[in-house]
This record gives sequence, C-alpha cells and structure tokens, in this order.
Amino acid sequence: MILSCGECLIDMLPRRSAAGEDCFAPYPGGALFNTAIATARLGLETGFVSGISTDFFGRMLVDRLAASGVDSGRSIRSGRPTTLAFVRLVDGQASYTFYDQMSALRMLTPADLPDIPGEVTAMVFGCISLVAEPCADFFEALMMREAEHRVILLDPNIRAGFVTDEAGYRARLDRMIAAADIVKLSDEDLHWLMGPGDEKALALHILDNGPRAVCVTRGADGIAGYTADAEVFAPAGKVTVVDTVGAGDTVNAGILVALERAGLLSKDRIAGIGAEALGAALAFAARAAAITVSRAGANPPWASEL
Repeated sequence: MILSCGECLIDMLPRRSAAGEDCFAPYPGGALFNTAIATARLGLETGFVSGISTDFFGRMLVDRLAASGVDSGRSIRSGRPTTLAFVRLVDGQASYTFYDQMSALRMLTPADLPDIPGEVTAMVFGCISLVAEPCADFFEALMMREAEHRVILLDPNIRAGFVTDEAGYRARLDRMIAAADIVKLSDEDLHWLMGPGDEKALALHILDNGPRAVCVTRGADGIAGYTADAEVFAPAGKVTVVDTVGAGDTVNAGILVALERAGLLSKDRIAGIGAEALGAALAFAARAAAITVSRAGANPPWASEL
C-alpha cells in the first residue's frame, strides 16, 4: 500500500449562474489528495492521511477519494471546518484567498499521529501541508517516525507566496529531504531551494544530503532523474495541453507505481536503484502525466488508459 500524506481542500472556482450572477463552485483538491487519487487509479492499493472535516465539504472529499478506490480511514476526522480556497481569475491569472484558520487540516498536531500498518511500502509528503503550523509539525513527525521502515517520496511543490517564515520552512525541508529516499521537484522548486546553478550539480548536492534519487520535472521538456552515479531522462508526451493542474501529482504516483511493479519499494532495494529502473519509472510517470494535462482539472488517468 502507498500512503499519500498531506493537504486536502475545496477549491471554490469562479462560475456564472444560469441567471448570469457571479458565483463559486466547489471542487475537491489538494496536491497530496490528487497524488492519492492518481496512485489508486494507476492500480495500487492506496491510502490517504490528512485532517478531514465531518462537514458537508469533508464528505465531498471522502466521496471523491472513495470513487477512485482510495482508503481515507487513517485520516483524522473532526468537526473543525474544511479548508477553502477561493480562486479569482484576472486576465487568466489566478489569485487565491484561503480560509484555513482552525480547520481540520490546519489543527493536526503530532499527538494525532495514526498507526501505520506493515503493508505500507511507501509514503508521499509535500506541498502546503508543510508550510502552516501545527499541521506541518504533524506531517514532519509522521515522516520522521516512518522513514526508517518505508520508502519516502518528498515533493516540496513549493508555494512561495504561502511561506511566512522562510527560514523555518527551509529548515523543515532540509530535515525532510535528508530523511527522504526520493525527492521529486520542479525545476523552479530546485532553484528556489538551491539557488542558481547547473541542474545536475544542484541535484547531486541534494543527493549528498541523503536521498537515493532526485527527479526534476521540466514541464514540456520532460523529467530528469539523478542518482549518485547515473543520469536519466524521460521526454514529455506530445499532447494538446488543456490544464496542467495535477500534472506533478500524477508524476509522483507514476514513479511509485512503476517502482512498486519493479519490486523496488523497500529501503534496501531503493538504495541500489540504477539508471534502468529509474528511467523506466520516469517514462511511465511522463506517460501518465501527459494524459492528465490533456484534460481539464486534476483528472489523472486510470491504468486502462495507458
């Protein structure tokens, strides 16, 4: 089983009513939420760990997970409200207003850590769930507790505009990167974290801190993968891009699904991952992400579509 651990929320997207009024429509979302759905659709047993409200919006989130075969039973349910993100579009550019104070996600603490069963082989962490406290402490504590026994994929998926304590956030990412087996990040994330410089040199510097593989997504220019002694590349599929939402989350899922099918999702085997296995994983992930970006919304492919 793969556990996706992080945020879930409701995106309130601008729409126009039948009467011509401006309004908002609710859509379940969140980077780790999307990763869980993508992993399950690609054929692996999948669970999701987050803080989920018992309110109306929380039921929408649970139902959306269940529709793709994701088990949300290890999430922490509470009567606190669901995080809402209202989206405003101006000339095609999105801005966000978040309602997150005292939410079911935001108020998670290390005292809420769930038990993780032995059949879990890998866990995924990242994005805005690592920015706000106390929930960031929850997810870091969960990762650190489980990293000795499970393969960890960390996707920082940095949203710099949400970061209010940059020094504290960078320190948290440094600790989590050191405990991760695979770090997957965009080329923009790489330079935000590491500064200017050659991509390979920056990736090797990350590898020096503990991970076994670093994967760098370059949008339409494909995905690069680095280990201590190998470099691989998977081109992006040529498709008509409709919406890039969920593309990176699908890449996370594709990497883990491919590695699981290759029998590499264990601590000892991931330590010796080679160019052939990493290249195959990135190629599979790129194929899956190409389908995601070819349709509207975070709508990852099912295994049969590949």
